[in-house]
Amino acid sequence: MAVFAVSEEKNRWLQLKMAELGMREEDLVESFVRSSGNGGQHVNKTSSCVQIKHVPTGIQVTCMRERSQSVNRFLARRELIERIEAASGVITPEMKRVEKLRKQKDRRRRRGSSS
Repeated sequence: MAVFAVSEEKNRWLQLKMAELGMREEDLVESFVRSSGNGGQHVNKTSSCVQIKHVPTGIQVTCMRERSQSVNRFLARRELIERIEAASGVITPEMKRVEKLRKQKDRRRRRGSSS
């Protein structure tokens, strides 16, 4: 497994999660393309955007959040793990966050309409 430009703790977490889900590096098809958006000359000259496809499930993720290719590789794998968990029915932290926001919006809507 590759070591990415993030903390050792995050690299260990990624390895554990991939092992939990039975994901192997051989199951991933990774490609690099040029990013778009902010970043100036650095982004225009380097291929820092990462596209990963998990072959067994067919789930594909694109990440171009950071200027660093290594960090984008980590973030893409993290997002891929979340999507695979969501597809298998596991409640992910992202799903909890979205549900919390939905409830807040609903409460505000009810509070605003009763006035």
